[in-house]
Amino acid sequence: MATSRLAVGGGMTESYALAVGDRTHVRIRAISSGGAGVGDLPDGRVVFVHRTAPGDLVDIRVRKLHPRWGEGDLQEILEASPDRVTPPCRHYAQCGGCTLQHLAYEDQLLWKGRFVTEAMERIGKQSVEVPPVEPSPAQTRYRNRVTFTLRRLSAGHVVAGFHALGRPAHVLDVRGECLLPEPEILEVWGALHDAWKRGLRPLPSTKELRVTLRALPDGVVVVVRGGARGWDPALLLANVPNVVSVWHHAGGTPRAEHLAGRVVYEDWGDERLPVGGQAFVQVNRAAAESLVSYVLAQVGAGRTAVDAYCGVGVYGRALARDGWTVTGIEVDPEACKGASFEPPETFRVLEGPVEEHLPSALPADLVILNPPRTGLQEWVPGMLALRPPPRLIYVSCDPATLARDAARLGGVFGLESLRAFDLFPQTSHVETVAVFRSNRTA
Repeated sequence: MATSRLAVGGGMTESYALAVGDRTHVRIRAISSGGAGVGDLPDGRVVFVHRTAPGDLVDIRVRKLHPRWGEGDLQEILEASPDRVTPPCRHYAQCGGCTLQHLAYEDQLLWKGRFVTEAMERIGKQSVEVPPVEPSPAQTRYRNRVTFTLRRLSAGHVVAGFHALGRPAHVLDVRGECLLPEPEILEVWGALHDAWKRGLRPLPSTKELRVTLRALPDGVVVVVRGGARGWDPALLLANVPNVVSVWHHAGGTPRAEHLAGRVVYEDWGDERLPVGGQAFVQVNRAAAESLVSYVLAQVGAGRTAVDAYCGVGVYGRALARDGWTVTGIEVDPEACKGASFEPPETFRVLEGPVEEHLPSALPADLVILNPPRTGLQEWVPGMLALRPPPRLIYVSCDPATLARDAARLGGVFGLESLRAFDLFPQTSHVETVAVFRSNRTA
């Protein structure tokens, strides 16, 4: 094993062979889009180290090594960066949920803008200015939807909480300490956690479950994933207050089943949509409302629009109520059901993959794209190029796939503007809105 030695900012003049398990010193120079600090190993390889800030000098243990990069675990902060702050959560060092609590909020926003720029330049091959990042109105207690993992260990011990940092097979037991959920979620989670710990079984009997809690104005929706069908939610309703609806997505089944409680609705702007077991709107309501308002302000002139990957149809329904004729396209049946609930007269929803229905929905004056983290299906940019709308708005939850798709669209569409929104404070996630204009007409 190599002897640990100090390395600051780059390679060394002498030969130095690193191995997994070695300890060394690294100066952190940046934050990666995954939230880890970025430094350089003594052998010149880039290394990623979570819970570090730019300017930190840290002692790390090498955990993984690849030909050009590696990962390290923080052992000690030798010199703290002036940008470092004390994380407010006592679980932060071990929990895999948040990634940026050790940075001041204004610095979190600065780095999120840089994540977008770096991806656009490195992957999209486009030189862009760092986009403004609109802050979240709240930096804690903003999540109205949270998923917890419950696991029964071999000795009968039960843990319930979040996956640990760098150890996804390990579950960190958490009750009410998490700073991100809305208070209503923490109340339900605390009662459910205590019931589980007391030996009650208000959920399916299985080794592991994932439980999603969604806070609504009139109560909390519980969605259970895993376990077999046939369990009775009566014990859950009797022991956990403020639960208004229970759904179960059994193992091996494609859809969630409504087991108990009443039908509840999500109020979003002027829309009132039924809440199911899988289809939900954004988790940070206040920040998402700013995002939606911004997108709708960018639509420009026109009469016809396509809302692709429309989910429950937030954009398409709003445009239709403003006089547009809109085609929504969504692959998830439950989301389609929500989008089609008491729709505006000029809004129709096509159920199926975007690449299947987009050709028949074009031409249009406007296309809004709001794909999942994987970005556009590979055929979609070509379909848009064949019958290009004058205006294209791309709402992205991942800068890397946005940049890849921007490059695919570049022959026909020019990038007009970029703006980012912080829907997930304390994490490295960022939402980006890219507005494109067509370089030619159909």
